Order: sequence, then structure tokens, then C-alpha cells
Amino acid sequence: MPVCLKVEGILPALRMSRASLRSTSFYCLIAAMPVPTPASSPCIRFDTERDVRIGLPEAVFCEGKPRRALETLLERFADPKEKPILFTRLSPEVFNSLPQHLQQAYDYESLSRTAWRTTLAPHAKGKAAVVSAGTADGSVAREVSRTLQYLGWSAERFEDCGVAGLWRIQSAIAEINKADVVIVVAGLDAALASVVGGLTDKPLFAVPTSVGYGIAEHGKTALSSMLASCAPGIGVFNIDNGYGAACAAARVLRAMYPDV
Repeated sequence: MPVCLKVEGILPALRMSRASLRSTSFYCLIAAMPVPTPASSPCIRFDTERDVRIGLPEAVFCEGKPRRALETLLERFADPKEKPILFTRLSPEVFNSLPQHLQQAYDYESLSRTAWRTTLAPHAKGKAAVVSAGTADGSVAREVSRTLQYLGWSAERFEDCGVAGLWRIQSAIAEINKADVVIVVAGLDAALASVVGGLTDKPLFAVPTSVGYGIAEHGKTALSSMLASCAPGIGVFNIDNGYGAACAAARVLRAMYPDV
């Protein structure tokens, strides 16, 4: 049975049991495939020690992964003996087509398209505010808050705060400023990032979304607007990358509260 592992000496690798493979720093999917072919033999080198190095565990980006690879990972991390793992961009169509025992093993949310078996241990201190412009930005905003929840940090969402009605952000800003870090999620012209950037002294991250008509260009206009913001010190992320912004916020919170 072929085993796709970069180890010293291929013969010792070929003698490894499946249980031994699971205990290594990565898990080769070919080990679980009875008839490997070029089209169905992905090899995933899972970085199980990433949390030790940088304080953030590896996550699984599901979109585009071969079905067999995804099911193998979901089977593996459904085991309570494994570390908690976050699955992102897991579509409702794919999740609902999984075997029933896998669906029951995970906490899945269709809006954010995220899933986990269990979260990391919650932190006693540290809070993020997730501020979104409109309900159409909800999937990305939820990806932010669900990722923070998985990482053990508290996150409060402030939804529908778009600048077309400035009273909405004005009425929420006092509560937003009680958080330790702020993440703004907005599409269209993404002006909310600049507005919040002028109203808070907290570390601020901004996520453009692919929401909007025509010239919004699937989030490119929002991205350009955030990058060109006159509010100084805003960290801008890729389009729809709520996961990345949540991880940046988690780094800030971990630096602020290293002992909780």
C-alpha cells in the first residue's frame, strides 16, 4: 500500500500502522485508500504542532478539497482523542450529504459554513467586537465570531451598522469600545471601516466582503476602499477572509492576556 510520507527511509514508513500514521505530525490520506490513483490520492501533511509554535492551531479549508480527503479528515477529527480542529468553508450541501454519524459528531453552522467537534478551552479574559455593515455580510461576520469562539475568545456581534444610517454605528460605538479588539466586516464601498477607525482606539481589523452590485466587483472595490482609508492603523484582510481576521484578533488578545 503506497504511503506518501517524507520520512527518512521509505521502508520504515511502509511498515507503519495506520494508528502510527495518525500519531505523526501529519496524516497521509493515501494510507486510507485501498486503490490509490493519481486523481484520488491527495496527501495532506497536517500541522498538528502549529498551536505550540504560534498559538493558533491549523484549520481545514474545505472548499475545493476532494470528497475523500475531506471525509477522511472529518472522520479523523471526530475522534475525541484528537485535538479540536476548525473546518471552514464547509458548504451546507456537502455537510448534509455526509454520513449521519459525522453530522452528529460536529457543531455545524450553515451561515458561517464552519464546523468543529469541540472548541479550545475558553479564556477568562479577552473580548472582540465584530461589527458588520449589513445583514448580507452576515456569513463573513459569523465566520469571524465562530472562529473566535472556537479559539476560546469571547466575541460580540454588532450587525447592520452600515454608514447609510450613521445613527446605527453611533448608538453602538460605546459598547463596541468596551471590547479589546474590533473587526469590521463590510462590502459595497466599505466606508464603515474608516468610520469605525475614527471612533475607536482599539486594534482594528477590516474584512471586505464580496457583497454589492456591478462596480463592487465581488469585493475588489471594498478592498481598495479599506486599503485607501484615511483612518490610520487599520489592518486589512483579503476579501471574505473572516477566518484570517479572527486569527489576527486572537493574536492580539493572546498578547494582551498571555496567562488566561
